[in-house]
Amino acid sequence: MTEKTIFELSSPGRTGVTFPKSDVPAFELPDESLLRDELPLPELAEVDVVRHYMALSKYNYSVDGGFYPLGSCTMKYNPKINEDTCRLPGFVFSHPLQPIETVQGNLLLMYQMQEWLKEISGFAAVTLQPAAGAHGEFCGVLMMRAYHKARGDEKRIKMLIPDAAHGTNPASAGMLGMSVVVIPSDARGNVDLDALKAQCDDTVVGMMLTNPNTLGLFDEHIEQVVKLVRDCGGLMYGDGANLNALLGIVRPGDLGFDVMHFNLHKTFAVPHGGGGPGSGPVGVSERLADFLPAPLVGILEEAEQDVPALYGFVTPKQTIGRMKAFHGHFGGGLVRSYTYIAMHGPDGLKDISQYAVLNANYLAARLRGTYKIPFDRVCMHEFVMEGNPPNSSGVRALDVAKRLMDYNFHPPTNYFPLIVHEALMIEPTETENKDTLDSFAEALIKIAEEARENPELVKTAPHTTPFGRMDEVKAARELVLCCWLPEGYDNE
Repeated sequence: MTEKTIFELSSPGRTGVTFPKSDVPAFELPDESLLRDELPLPELAEVDVVRHYMALSKYNYSVDGGFYPLGSCTMKYNPKINEDTCRLPGFVFSHPLQPIETVQGNLLLMYQMQEWLKEISGFAAVTLQPAAGAHGEFCGVLMMRAYHKARGDEKRIKMLIPDAAHGTNPASAGMLGMSVVVIPSDARGNVDLDALKAQCDDTVVGMMLTNPNTLGLFDEHIEQVVKLVRDCGGLMYGDGANLNALLGIVRPGDLGFDVMHFNLHKTFAVPHGGGGPGSGPVGVSERLADFLPAPLVGILEEAEQDVPALYGFVTPKQTIGRMKAFHGHFGGGLVRSYTYIAMHGPDGLKDISQYAVLNANYLAARLRGTYKIPFDRVCMHEFVMEGNPPNSSGVRALDVAKRLMDYNFHPPTNYFPLIVHEALMIEPTETENKDTLDSFAEALIKIAEEARENPELVKTAPHTTPFGRMDEVKAARELVLCCWLPEGYDNE
C-alpha cells in the first residue's frame, strides 16, 4: 500500500469522515469566486487513511525505536510521564492572558523552575522566555551589550569565540553588529591561552565558550580563560548546550560565567527534533540580573498563616525588554522539564551526567584504533573521531554514516566541529545500556572492515532503507516545496 500515493488509493464514493450538522446559522459567502467547482481531493475510507499514514510513520527513525548517537543535539529518551503531566487540564487549557489569580499553579511551577535552574547552574537569576538555545544565546548577548552600554563603555565591540564553538555563537554576536574574533584550540583541544591573551583588551565585549566544547572536552584551563577575559573587563558567556555532562558535578556560575542559556530540549528531556518545541532559558550572574528580559515570575505577596503566596510578574530595573510573546514555551517545554527535574532530584541529575560521560568514554575506548580520535584524552558526554577509516580507499565520514543506516542506527553528526577532518561526533547519552553501545561499536568496526575490503559497498549505502542514497547537492539546489498532485491538475 505504501508504494501508492493517497491519490492512487482513491476510489469515488468512499468517505472517511462525516461532519456533524452545523450548530450556527448558515450564511452565503460574500464572494462566490472563493468557491471552486472541483477540488480533486482523494476519496478514501478512514481505515485506508489510517493505514497509509501509519505506514509512512514507520519510515521515520525515532529514539523510541532505536539508538540516536547524535552528538551536539542530545537526542535522548524522553520519559512518557512528561507527556502526561504537560497534558493535565490545568496546564493545557490555561491561557497566558488569564488573571494571575486563576493560574497560580502555573506561575508557581514557573517560579520553581527558575529557582531550580539557578541552583543547578549557580546563577543569581533566570528567565524562562527564550524559545530555544539560539534565541537564548541572542538574549544573553543582548544583555552583555546592555551591561557595557549602561556603564558608558561604548567601544566594546569584539566578541571572542573559540574555533570549537557552536555555529550559533558567532551568528548571535554578528546579528548585533559585533566583531567576531576566532580563538584557536591548542593541541589538547583547549582554548589556546597565548592566542586569547593577544586579543584581551578594552574592546572586548566578552567570550562565548562552550564547556565541555564541541570536541566533548572539558577545558583544562577554564579558570585562566575566565580570569583573562574578566581582567580586561569582558563578560563570560557559557553555551549551555553541553550541560548534560556537568549536572550535579560543576556549576557554570561557580566557574565565573556571567550568562548561560539552558537547552531544555537537550539536557532536560523536552522532545527534540521536527522543529520544536525548543526552550532556552537564560541564567545570569548578579551583575546582569537587572538586564533580564521582562517579565519574570516573582512573589508579589509572601505567604502568611493559612494564606499561600501570590505569584505574578515582575520587571527587572534595566530590562532589555521582551524576547517572546507571553512567557516562553510553557506546556511544550517548562512542564516537561519540571517533571524531569522533580523526578530525578539532585542525585539523579548527577547520575545523568556520570552515566553520559561513562558511556561516551566506553565507546571511545572500543573504537580507538579502528578510527582516529584526534584529541584523544578523557572526554565528557561525547567525543569526535575521524570518520574515514585508515586504508579505506576513499571512504568518507558521510559514507560511514550512510552505511550505519543498514545496521539500523541513526547516523551521528557529520562534519562538525570543522576543526576535525571528516568528523563524526558521537554522543551516546545516559539512557543507553551496554548492549546497545556494544552493538553500535561493533557496527562501526564492521563498517571499517567493509571500507577496506569492499569500499563500494560503503560508498553506495544505504541499501536496506526504503530509499537509497539521495543526491543531496541536487536536493538543495532544486527544491521541491509543493505536494504531489494528480495528473492534469494545475500545480500553480
